[in-house]
Amino acid sequence: MASQTYADFTRSLIEDFRAHNGKTTSGPFVNSDVLLIHTTGAKSGQEHVTPVVFSRDGDRLVIVASKGGAPTHPAWYHNLVANPVVTVEAGGESFKARATVADAAERDRLYAQHAAKYPGFLDYQKKTDRVIPVVLLDREG
Repeated sequence: MASQTYADFTRSLIEDFRAHNGKTTSGPFVNSDVLLIHTTGAKSGQEHVTPVVFSRDGDRLVIVASKGGAPTHPAWYHNLVANPVVTVEAGGESFKARATVADAAERDRLYAQHAAKYPGFLDYQKKTDRVIPVVLLDREG
């Protein structure tokens, strides 16, 4: 990916996801549950589409704002905090959902559950001093 920009990588991943009914066939997300989250820019008001791995907690989808353990939250997190109604593409369907940031106690349980499925998230938390937020997506309607 040295000559590929992050935007190109993301665009390619989204195309792969959509071409294979919600599964990725190449790159780092193969064999992972991936969704596309459509957020509205907190400042721009424009739609952004971001691929994110997810886990489940009952009927809720769980995503983690890790940004690979970077010192700052990912842009999609700021967008959904400002505009919590999002569109989700997952499992071959598209639907509206409401995003809620987990409180401290629930966050710890959900983060551990997510990291059990995706062990790389244990490393992400070790790389940063920030508390990595966990976001719950509840289907609307």
